[in-house]
Amino acid sequence: MAAVKDLSELIGRAPDQLSLATRHAAVGSYIAMKVYSPQNLALQRIEAAGASVRECIDQLKERGLDPMDHEFSRLNPPFLAR
Repeated sequence: MAAVKDLSELIGRAPDQLSLATRHAAVGSYIAMKVYSPQNLALQRIEAAGASVRECIDQLKERGLDPMDHEFSRLNPPFLAR
């Protein structure tokens, strides 16, 4: 599962287009994406990725982006095992 050496490799990519190997390697990591609204029509792209929401917020601030304009979620496995 060496598909992700550094979580910064996820930035700019659409979460639903990550390969299975990449998704498995990043499971449990947090991502930040711009909040979608009809006025915004933001592309669903990962803007920050880290081991915690705090790391994502810091990355967004370093890039001059407002964390309040983003939603944060944890990457789950691509398929749920039953």
